[in-house]
Amino acid sequence: MTASGDILRAAVWMTGAITSFSLMAIAGRAVSFELDTFEIMLFRSAVGLAVVLVVASAAGTLHQVTRRHTGVHLLRNICHFAGQNLWFLAITLIPLAQVFALEFTAPLWALLLSSFILGERLSQVRVIAAAAGFIGILIIARPAPDTISIGMLAGITAAVGFAGSAVLTRKLARTETMTCILAYMTAMQSVLGLVCAGYDGDIALPSATTFPWLILIALCGLAAHFCLTKALTLAPATVVMPFDFARLPLIAVVGALLYGETVDIYVFIGAAVIFWANYINIRSGSRSDPSHGKGV
Repeated sequence: MTASGDILRAAVWMTGAITSFSLMAIAGRAVSFELDTFEIMLFRSAVGLAVVLVVASAAGTLHQVTRRHTGVHLLRNICHFAGQNLWFLAITLIPLAQVFALEFTAPLWALLLSSFILGERLSQVRVIAAAAGFIGILIIARPAPDTISIGMLAGITAAVGFAGSAVLTRKLARTETMTCILAYMTAMQSVLGLVCAGYDGDIALPSATTFPWLILIALCGLAAHFCLTKALTLAPATVVMPFDFARLPLIAVVGALLYGETVDIYVFIGAAVIFWANYINIRSGSRSDPSHGKGV
């Protein structure tokens, strides 16, 4: 009964994560007509930093923010900043379902990076999983001179950025708390956003119409991290991941209803192959490391 109850609670938390990811995509499109991706990241991170400081102060966890591993924090946030910018670019150029399907490859890129960064052994099963994930990308993108687009390349590269962020987050999580990681994330990415958005001396300020969407992006980004983490503390990734996969049909419906997007069957076939690759990878490593990372 306890196990069933934990799975039910994990499902509820995953509902929150799925909702947060989907709302972020909608809000990202809403502000893209007024702000570029660097400006979106600047304001998102600044709002997120304020939220983290207020919540951490109220919870009494601000002392957990240490100066250890600042170099790892910086590298982690460069990866995440690049991935998130490319994700915001991708959602304006290709159907939302395609972006989310390509994002599902992040754990597969992470397992490849883990062998170099964390020294984890790349087993035969994981090599097969990575190869299957690549086949899934090919099915979705169907590369040809007239089909590869900037949007698809942005979506794939965003997944690589999220993978690097996830691997380095796992490295930091060995010694640092969530408060420390989120504080560095929002602070460093505020600076990165300011530098990248202001390199030309022109930073557009959000209008009264855009500002609530930016608040939503910041809150949904933090909420998605929190909900996913809570779900993984209640149930193993092999249970949680199928719930996460529900994002794809949901965002396909959202894209059809709000933006008139049509998604061909190859997106779902490719996503199913990627899901299978992720699942066998998680099952093969569940005894030693039952977690998996998320980038957004």
